[in-house]
Amino acid sequence: MENTLNGSKSQFSLQDLMKALEDTEDGQRPVEKWNPENCGDMDMVIKADGSWWHEGSRITRRGLIGLFASILRKDEDGETYLVTPVEKIRIKVERAPFVAVRADIEGGGETQRIFFTTNLDEVVEAGPDNPIRVETDNETLEPAPFVTIRGRLEASLNRPVFYELVEQAVERQTKEGQQLGIWAGGMFFPLGPPGAHEI
Repeated sequence: MENTLNGSKSQFSLQDLMKALEDTEDGQRPVEKWNPENCGDMDMVIKADGSWWHEGSRITRRGLIGLFASILRKDEDGETYLVTPVEKIRIKVERAPFVAVRADIEGGGETQRIFFTTNLDEVVEAGPDNPIRVETDNETLEPAPFVTIRGRLEASLNRPVFYELVEQAVERQTKEGQQLGIWAGGMFFPLGPPGAHEI
């Protein structure tokens, strides 16, 4: 049976996907342990704003997006895949597969805890298993902040969330100069290169 997403024809069979996942339950999909063969590419893109697109059309069915998100995996090759027990299909991710749209900060200092909520309502606590990292453009010093969600999958932090972290940030002296960062889960995470916040 030919499958359609948003009314457009697709070479990817949703029926085959559902069949491959019929013995799994929501939240119980160990994609890191599945090792199927690479079945090629699919014309699916997760854009920088967190929206999902298939063959040029935006996917609007939240349940379908949630299903796809539950079987996402980023491998050592840096590519992102949809993975089931029997197939592995590469998709394109412009920036990160998720967007952190909220931060809840509890406590302060070295015992401070930070909980991030993604655009798909997944909640993670930042710390050793879910580190915060910030890429900084060498020329513009524009920050690109991320937090690990699971495996190698990350969420980009939207501007309000990142600014909230900056408001709670503290300075730390390093060999390279004053380092602005934030404590979470017992770890100190830099929010940019040393001295960048003083420019």
